This record gives sequence, C-alpha cells and structure tokens, in this order.
Amino acid sequence: MSGVTLENAIKRYGETQVIHGVDLEIEDGEFCVFVGPSGCGKSTLLRMIAGLEDTTDGKITIGSRDVTKADPSERGVAMVFQTYALYPHMTVEQNMGFGLKMNGVPKDEIARKVGTASEILKLGPYLKRKPKALSGGQRQRVAIGRAIVRGPEVFLFDEPLSNLDAELRVDMRVEIARLHKEIGATMIYVTHDQVEAMTLADKIVVLRAGVIEQVGSPMQLYQNPDNKFVAGFIGSPSMNFLEGVVDGKSVRVPGFGDKRIETSVALPADGSKVTVGLRPQHLIVNEAEATLTVDLRERLGGVAYDYLTAPTGERLVVETRGDDPIASGAMVAVDFDAKDALFFDAASEARLR
Repeated sequence: MSGVTLENAIKRYGETQVIHGVDLEIEDGEFCVFVGPSGCGKSTLLRMIAGLEDTTDGKITIGSRDVTKADPSERGVAMVFQTYALYPHMTVEQNMGFGLKMNGVPKDEIARKVGTASEILKLGPYLKRKPKALSGGQRQRVAIGRAIVRGPEVFLFDEPLSNLDAELRVDMRVEIARLHKEIGATMIYVTHDQVEAMTLADKIVVLRAGVIEQVGSPMQLYQNPDNKFVAGFIGSPSMNFLEGVVDGKSVRVPGFGDKRIETSVALPADGSKVTVGLRPQHLIVNEAEATLTVDLRERLGGVAYDYLTAPTGERLVVETRGDDPIASGAMVAVDFDAKDALFFDAASEARLR
C-alpha cells in the first residue's frame, strides 16, 4: 500500500482555473475524505489523482512514484464511481473478474481473487446472479469488489453512496468502514455529505472553490474550525451564526437582547462587527423574557430541533431532548454558556483566537 502526495496541484480548463495550487499529504493506509459544496473541485481533484484528468501543473506522487503524467492503468489505483457501471449481461463473478481477464490473468488466479473479494464483501451467495437481480447496495458492493480484485495501492471513491436510499447508505457506510479496517488500504473518498465524512474519515479535507480551507481529523474540524465556512459546513445541523459588536473585551449580541459575552480572544477595535458561532446543542431554552419565535419544531424521537427567529431576523436552530411541549408559533427565550461561543472576523471570516 502507498500514501498519496500532491504538491502545488493545479487544474485549468483553458483560461479557467478550478484547482488552485493544492498541497496535501495522505498517509499510507489512511482514510481521507474530500468534502465541500457542489462545484468546489473535490471530484476533479480525485480524477486528477486517478489520471482521468490531466494535471496542468504541480506534482502527484503515489508511494515513491511520480505519477503526474502516468496513464491511469500505471498508477496502481482503482476507482469506484457514483454509478455502479456493471455489465448487465454478466454475472457478479464475471463482472468482478472482467478487468483481470482483459489483462490476461490466468483463470485460476481470477477465481482466487474473486473468491477472496466476495468473502470480504459477503457476496458469495450472489456470484451467479446478474446485476438486475441485486439490490442497490449489493450492486455497489460488486463495484467495490471489482476494485478489490485488482489489488490497488489506493482506492478512490467518487460519491459511491449518493444513489442509495437513506437506510442503505447507513449500511454501506458500515461496510466501507469495515472494509478499510480489514484490508488497511489507503482510501480517498469524495462526498458532499459531511455526515459520511465525519463517520468514515481519519482525515477530512474541506474544499471551497478549488482551495483547501482546512485539513484535520473529524473532531479537530468540528471543535476547532479555522474559519466560518468550515464551522458551518462540519456538523449537522450546522452552526448558528449571529452578528456581534465588539465592546471592550466583550462582544454584544443584539439577537440575544444585547447579551454580552466576555472573552479572552483577540478582538478587533471597539464597534467592529464580528460573527458569533454557536452549535445547536449549546443553546438552552430558559425561563427568561421570551423574544424568539418558534417557526418549526422537528421531532426525531429522543431529540428535537427547534427553528427560531430572533427579533433581528436572524435564524437559530436549537437542539433539545426530552418531550418539551413547545409548539410552532410559541415565543421562547434561549441562553448559552460563553465558553461555547466561537468568534469570526466579519470581513475575512477567519477564526478569532
């Protein structure tokens, strides 16, 4: 197995640059997830690693080999796509072994590798079936099995679960996590779903407009975001953001009845605007004067999410537990502990520390 290194990787389509000098190191055996909104460049970056997109400038290394200009077949990677891309007239066994057959691998070796992969993915009972007789999750496992039999140095996944329903996505997340643990291969996984990223990744790479915003473990990004974009993207429901005004060594929050937050972070000059970030679980419904309107309450069993509007028009999401009898249209008050607040520069959106 091998790690992957990108050095000042750039991708242009004519005069349009979509990847802007990406530097990234993915360790051998690491599960790395690229996340970001649609159009941020995560799939393009994955395809550059695979060799399906040319790298305009910079360098891509797999293991100790410079593969920047190498053909996809020479890179030692296997890719699992969003669409299963299975041959409908072939059985599961034939689909998994087809690439090896085309490369002239002996039949007994193909059978051995397909057998090993089907055991790992629990596909043994389905080897003689054709794709039309499989569920979506089973088809995706066949696509993963086709990658496994090639024995690649690096597995690449391009939003492999986006075509599955919610329950199957959970099942397949478990399968992919188990697969990584079992074979210990380097895996690079692209998704727009930050829940997938948080549950699967050793390392998350957050991208926006072809630039890396932050790299770190799931909890590092969740607890210690570098900027407002990362803070809002990582976590579900996303972080609440309120306008604040610097007042000495504190921040005044109009949306909370001019509540003052004492803080030791380096604040800009008095009167400057800052953004205050608060996670939904850090907000507490209390008995104080009610100033916020409940627009909607989502009950999800043991947890509920209240969507509130402040007098300033700002929106808030509050996580509550238990069975509080709060109804839509009610007026409530919300408080929080100052230590849970994060502060961001209103102009640059950088974290204030």
